[in-house]
Amino acid sequence: MAVFYSRAAGVSPLRGLETAMAKRRLRYLVEGAGAWLLFTLFRVLPFDWASAFGGFIGRNIGPYLGLDKRARANLRRAMPDLDPAQIERIVRGMWDNLGRFVAEYPHLSQLQIFELGGRVEIAGLEEILSKRSDGKRYIFFSAHYGNWEIASRAASQAGFAIAGVYRAANNPIIDRLLARMRGDAELLPKGRGGARHAIAWLKAGNHLSMLIDQKMNDGIPVRFFGRDAMTAPALARLALRFDATVVPVRIVRLKGAHFRLAAETPLALPRSGNSDADTLALMTTANETVERWVREHPEQWLWVHHRWPD
Repeated sequence: MAVFYSRAAGVSPLRGLETAMAKRRLRYLVEGAGAWLLFTLFRVLPFDWASAFGGFIGRNIGPYLGLDKRARANLRRAMPDLDPAQIERIVRGMWDNLGRFVAEYPHLSQLQIFELGGRVEIAGLEEILSKRSDGKRYIFFSAHYGNWEIASRAASQAGFAIAGVYRAANNPIIDRLLARMRGDAELLPKGRGGARHAIAWLKAGNHLSMLIDQKMNDGIPVRFFGRDAMTAPALARLALRFDATVVPVRIVRLKGAHFRLAAETPLALPRSGNSDADTLALMTTANETVERWVREHPEQWLWVHHRWPD
């Protein structure tokens, strides 16, 4: 019946699909052009100016976006003891950090992590760097915290053959733009195809970096701030399969566009003989690590994700 009326009106279902696809392509072009202009502006500004301007934009525009409500709801549920003033400070700080992160993106490919007196303080990497040629595979994990892109770039500059596991942007034009700004970084998109590439990459004796704090609908429920959060198990499954050294790494924003890269003690790999139990145990420890980071600097974590079931 629906097809009959569509024909009577002179509009076929195929035509409707083509119209929707054309609108989506137009939206992608407009979004892509806007992102290109914004990144071009940030690139021509000095690093510190770009970061400050991005923070200004984030603080003043973020609170008017729909995502602001989700951030506040997530924060209230995760940390119910906070009062309204504390929530306001944290959310405002989150938008400032996100705005700075976006503005700093075009400068990251030129950032020298290990430059003496540079923008990044290094803590906890000495032992890892001394053992980088011992034949062990490393998986570095972090979260959407501070300027999270610095972690994988640091591993690459330290001499690790590193590939970053990432979630591709919905807009393919923006995704390609971000990939170009990452420079020569090896990128493996999340999903089945990316998982196959990650396995092959580790088999070749290389290393991975990944962010573990996004919701994955077909993941496993793991406690995070006292509630089950659907969590990608790839970190644990790959680490257990390849006996990889799992290193927590976070990038703390100190002031403006200056940071501390802190690598922590590698996580112990559980070996109970039960693969599912070991995977859950390792991901529980990883989530506890991220939760500790967030509690220390809640304004530096991206609270806008659909991290927990409603």
